[in-house]
Amino acid sequence: MLKKDIVYLLVQFFFFALFFIAWEDNFGIELPQWLAHICLVFVGLGIFVIVLGILNLSDSLSPISSKEKHAALISYGIYKYVRHPIYLGILIAMIAFAIYSVSVIKLVIAFALIVVLYLKSSYEEKLLIKDFSDYKDYKDSTGRFFPKKNDRNQQ
Repeated sequence: MLKKDIVYLLVQFFFFALFFIAWEDNFGIELPQWLAHICLVFVGLGIFVIVLGILNLSDSLSPISSKEKHAALISYGIYKYVRHPIYLGILIAMIAFAIYSVSVIKLVIAFALIVVLYLKSSYEEKLLIKDFSDYKDYKDSTGRFFPKKNDRNQQ
């Protein structure tokens, strides 16, 4: 299983590296100032979501999916609303920055990363279901990347 963790991590970082290359593909298009400001707000929102996810994970944060000894299921804070807030924050920030940069290549990379993070989160959840008896209930009541409208989140 550890090999799969490393593969997902390497693919994820490969897309990050590609994303941060200075692609010259804006075709001379300039973003309206109001839209540029909105994009920057969403980049900030994405970063904020990432930070909340990291703070809530605390000592359980790990770049690989294998469970740490004595780890507990985190289902409070931002994890009360979404199961993978760090991935959500990454995607919000990257898509917003791709639009801000008027970069088709960055946008394609961000959407490819959606697929990678979806597959990675599916793999992680299979491990979490094995490790935590209450993970299935948590999964059923909490959205993967976006909040679900249900009784648990309304409390």
